[in-house]
Amino acid sequence: MPKILVLHGPNLNLLGRREPEIYGALTLEDINETLRKRAEEMGAAIDFRQSNHEGTLVDVIQGAEGEYDFIILNAAAFTHYSVALRDAISAISVPVIEVHLSNIHKREEFRHKSVIAPVVMGQVVGFGAESYLGALEIIFLKMKVEARR
Repeated sequence: MPKILVLHGPNLNLLGRREPEIYGALTLEDINETLRKRAEEMGAAIDFRQSNHEGTLVDVIQGAEGEYDFIILNAAAFTHYSVALRDAISAISVPVIEVHLSNIHKREEFRHKSVIAPVVMGQVVGFGAESYLGALEIIFLKMKVEARR
């Protein structure tokens, strides 16, 4: 059974009440429950972690080696400046998909640059909570392709 880690960065614990016009009305728990149900339908195990602390996220990423087959990461504000997260991602062999609820490329200039983008498998941005579901579906497609090889 494939194992997937969904890692949520800073302030995502405030979803549903933090700037709903940008991030939507769903809570983090709502998003996690939707992902849990979809992963279960696809026969995958899924775990969730959220932290507002950069070092904690680095520790979790490092600890994913040998434990998880994929990581879905919304690094939130750390996306734009955390070389520590970038280095942790590049130090492991677990593929990472970067997600964002909003389209970071249509927002403030400082949000346009993702320092983690060069070391992740790809990005899914701008689709609200469906960004996470899109990443999960991509993982399932990748697993099907690998199984056929």
